[in-house]
Amino acid sequence: MEPPRKKKKGGLLGRIIRRFFLVLFTVIVLAVAALVLVMNLIFNGPSPAARDVLTMSLIEASATKWVPALFIGEDTVAEIRASTDVKLEDEQTDTSKVVIQKFNAISSGTDEWANYSDGIRIETVYGDTYTAHVMIVRNPEQVYMGISTQGGFSTSVPGKRINAAIEDEGAIAAINAGAFNDDGTASSYVGSTPLGLVMSEGKVVWTSGKQPGLEGFAGFNQDNILVVSQKNLGQSEAEAQGIRDCCCFGPALIINGEVNPAAYNENSGYNPRTGIGQRSDGAVIFVCIDGRQAGSLGGTYADLINIMQEFGAVNACNMDGGSSSVMMYRDVDGRYGEAGQVQMINNYSLLQSEPRRMPNFWMVRPAS
Repeated sequence: MEPPRKKKKGGLLGRIIRRFFLVLFTVIVLAVAALVLVMNLIFNGPSPAARDVLTMSLIEASATKWVPALFIGEDTVAEIRASTDVKLEDEQTDTSKVVIQKFNAISSGTDEWANYSDGIRIETVYGDTYTAHVMIVRNPEQVYMGISTQGGFSTSVPGKRINAAIEDEGAIAAINAGAFNDDGTASSYVGSTPLGLVMSEGKVVWTSGKQPGLEGFAGFNQDNILVVSQKNLGQSEAEAQGIRDCCCFGPALIINGEVNPAAYNENSGYNPRTGIGQRSDGAVIFVCIDGRQAGSLGGTYADLINIMQEFGAVNACNMDGGSSSVMMYRDVDGRYGEAGQVQMINNYSLLQSEPRRMPNFWMVRPAS
């Protein structure tokens, strides 16, 4: 009589592991197939409006900009991207329409800043598809362009994360700023060098490279007035206008109190967004719209414009958005946590766990 055979060790465990991965693979394949079917239904379904919104939401993100063309072709994508022919009459800010007031109030008879010892006020705005965070900086003189390196931008030197940059600068607030090289990968090259003109505290720190797709310029002059232009300004133009801190992105949202209809009517999609603006009394407005989250899908250019108008902006420009959108604040009075600690005001998209690397940031230095 043969002795009973011993069961192989790990046989049962191996079968369980194999079946688990088989089930997992099947679920992933089915989920991808379902996603493709849903996207195809939207792209080629009966609603052009839904198609346009999905297209713009995807092409504005560096990692997914290639997707719409798979379903509807490059020509149709190009047609959707085309905005209205109506343009702003003014190409650039008329600086005479902004009067800096050292002790400005939101309206006569009130003290907007009575409870804000550091001259920074933050509010939250809720829309149908988004949550937005609005930071108002009383003194524009404190706003400047922070940069990731003092040794010169280079693709061999990675950009900084904004949470590290705000600590290095000793700033009390910061948002992301202008355009930079981004090929949609996670390489150290992404976020290392800007696109378009960048000036920081009166010095030109970057001039080469072009901003693809969008044109726009935002910069403060020596009188602390935010100059917004529909086109990217070059070094000679900026220096002639006495610009001290600037970057390039776009589109321009509001110039001389007038809304840019091309931006307002564009099928810009729902995404995280960042903008910078200025009131007629000089106070600076930072806006970050949360996006790519269950509770906040994102906002359009029109949403960003509406928020800027609500808070009194006479000039405003769109900054880099998507996974770049971030707002940080050194909590002087302990409104959001421990006093003196830097707090993240907005929320990341579900696809990231920390701020991405960037070459430049709008910073707010402490009051002297």
